[in-house]
Amino acid sequence: MSVKVLIPPALQQLTQSQPTIECEGHSVREMIDSLEVSYPGFKSRICDDAGNLRRFVNFYVNSEDIRFLDGAETALQDGDEVSIVPAIAGG
Repeated sequence: MSVKVLIPPALQQLTQSQPTIECEGHSVREMIDSLEVSYPGFKSRICDDAGNLRRFVNFYVNSEDIRFLDGAETALQDGDEVSIVPAIAGG
């Protein structure tokens, strides 16, 4: 099963400047683990030490915010598109 992951510019240095990655995973959590295997250091940028998603990183599966689904346990299907969007703050 393959999902398409859209990588934000701030994380592309970890993916050899690739803006889109194909990876495996039946859930967002498994997808992140798959990204970590292929791109070491990726998980620590989007997850805390306990493995929980960082609050300032938003994830969307087919344009649906996973905070309103099942969070990191949100199920993925073959062909889904996952967007990783770091929050931007200003003032």
